[in-house]
Amino acid sequence: MKDETMVVLKECNSVTEAEIIKSILDSAGIWSMINNENMSAIYPTGVIPAQIVVREKDAEKAEALLSHR
Repeated sequence: MKDETMVVLKECNSVTEAEIIKSILDSAGIWSMINNENMSAIYPTGVIPAQIVVREKDAEKAEALLSHR
């Protein structure tokens, strides 16, 4: 995973929304992580959004999965 390209799949206004999306991706076997998780919890909504990050090779599958939610 060291040399894999990571992409931001989605930006969320709340950590709760980001955690739900991460859970959906995890359930489908898609590795993901949340950037800015702590900062977005401290600052008001939308100032520093939580970002869902996935491997570039999984981005298309992840987008398709989330489009059906």
